[in-house]
Amino acid sequence: MQLAKQTKIAMVIALLLSIASLIFYITQNEAELAPVTVQDKKERFRSLIVPAVNNVYANLMKQYVEIKEIIDAGQSNDEIEKLKVEYKATTNSDLLMALKPHPRSIAIAQAAMESSWATSRFFREANNIFGVWSFDENEPRIAALQKRSGKTIWLKKYRTVEEAVYDYYRTLARSSAFAEFRQTKVITNDPFILVTKLDRYSEKGHLYGKELTAIIKFNKFNEYDKN
Repeated sequence: MQLAKQTKIAMVIALLLSIASLIFYITQNEAELAPVTVQDKKERFRSLIVPAVNNVYANLMKQYVEIKEIIDAGQSNDEIEKLKVEYKATTNSDLLMALKPHPRSIAIAQAAMESSWATSRFFREANNIFGVWSFDENEPRIAALQKRSGKTIWLKKYRTVEEAVYDYYRTLARSSAFAEFRQTKVITNDPFILVTKLDRYSEKGHLYGKELTAIIKFNKFNEYDKN
């Protein structure tokens, strides 16, 4: 009788443990398989990208203001001459066009588009938020999974997101492909005008600016340009 009672208790305990294990398994798998909402993805993107863009923009604007004051005073120094070499500027006007940072809303919108809201492999493995290619085999970089015309495409690898943002601003500030973009940002800070001058950033051509406009408007990224 006692043995039968003990056996029954053991069976009940085993059943309860099985139920508990099943509940734990289901709960864990539901947590792992729970889809990430669009809102969650965008909030994660903002937390990763916006602070980096803000920091880089502030530093570049500070540099621009300091250099402009020196040039407006009719002076020059070694730093200005070095910056001219770095930014491929032949005149003071060209240098100021290069140094003036464009609106943060554009940088954030491009980051969202080029990295699929910070979910792309290039971002996850290389902090490459803007899809910047690499043509230097001696710099840190990663290969794209797909080739083009049988050739491997390489993208730059950055130590931090902030480093990637700085290099992106530098690329737009010195590449001949964006000369019209630089000329336009001297006379306006309107992101919706400026994005129309970024056709050569993407194979999408003129559609690229339209898509950036839609992203900025829908997500109200232009609010970042007000402070």
